[in-house]
Amino acid sequence: MSQLSSSTGTEQTANMPARLPWLALLALAMTGFICIFTETIPAGLLPHITAGLNITTGMAGQLVTSYALGSIVAAIPFAMFTGGMRRRPLLLAIIVGFFIFNSITALSSSYALTLVARFFAGVSAGAAWGMIAGYARRMVPDALRGRALAVAMVGTPIALTLGVPVGTLLGDLIGWRLVFGLMSLLTLALIGWVVWQVPDYPGQPANQRMTIRQVFVMPGIRPILMVVLTWMLAHNILYTYIAPFLEPVGLAARVDLVLLVFGAFALISIWIVGLLIDRHLRLLVLLSLLGFLLVAAVLWTGATSAFVVYAAVALWGLTFGGAATLLQTALADASGEEGVDIVMPINTTVWNLAIAGGGVIGGALLEFIGVKSFPGVLLILLLIALTMAWSSRKHGFPSKPTIDMNTMYENNN
Repeated sequence: MSQLSSSTGTEQTANMPARLPWLALLALAMTGFICIFTETIPAGLLPHITAGLNITTGMAGQLVTSYALGSIVAAIPFAMFTGGMRRRPLLLAIIVGFFIFNSITALSSSYALTLVARFFAGVSAGAAWGMIAGYARRMVPDALRGRALAVAMVGTPIALTLGVPVGTLLGDLIGWRLVFGLMSLLTLALIGWVVWQVPDYPGQPANQRMTIRQVFVMPGIRPILMVVLTWMLAHNILYTYIAPFLEPVGLAARVDLVLLVFGAFALISIWIVGLLIDRHLRLLVLLSLLGFLLVAAVLWTGATSAFVVYAAVALWGLTFGGAATLLQTALADASGEEGVDIVMPINTTVWNLAIAGGGVIGGALLEFIGVKSFPGVLLILLLIALTMAWSSRKHGFPSKPTIDMNTMYENNN
């Protein structure tokens, strides 16, 4: 990039306060929470939606699929065509999209219309995931970028933890339509929050924006994306089919408690990653993958004790909670400021493909081999991910800190 662009970025960084803009970052976290909550909540409302729209359970389940497809389809094109737009108006437009399409879902009596609304809600999510990471990193100096991203991503594990159980509870109490109505009210509150606290930034000039191909061939990008695919594929095979996996252990009726343990330790992981990511990203990635490998190995040995299963789930949550932050930070560092707004939509696409792949592959394994095959497949996928992360010590997951101590001192003084 030009010398002028570089010097402007340095000056902007130097003028930033050496502390986190908590309220602004938490507004981004709430955006992520709404993305995930909107995606997962139908799983807890399936019986209510089935009865309300007079459809089968399988048809109701496609409301989740339609949302994921919207995210996959929209993420990359949205980033390409909106790269030059100012950031806050764009973020507000995305949030308004959630308001409109969740409201349509709440009011619709047509299955086809509801399916379309869910697809476009997924489009909003794909657009949001392409913005959140780059937005959070622009708010802080270099030394705090990993920590800022950790705060901006905290809404994800909270939504994953609460989405299904809260959706089920609220569906029983007030009905599924009012649940989506409450989601619309949350988006209205978020619009005011963003206007109040989130700073605006210009988009990138056309001559500074990178193409997908330019970003994809940058050193380190492809190994990181391979880690994203294999790690998240392993996670989603187990997470999507956790209920049948727990049946042989006698815990099928306690899926809610198992997921609560997973979510609680995922939140602890977010906190740990937020404290250490700026200096120990590579170590955290390797330890997370090793920990998940250990979980798969324990489950592969045929653990029949409820205590062992709960302990394995706790470790699984501890390895997963910070995964999104770690992988997005690695991608942002590898792509640089010019490529971050393109690489994040690519990451969103790969992430959603892993979610869809987890459902398809896990379903096939369940149907033709049985749940006992899950740990073995997880071990293979995680060994690939660990090998890729370990070998990418120069660019993808560098062995040295992304921010050296001299830079940190200069930015904080």
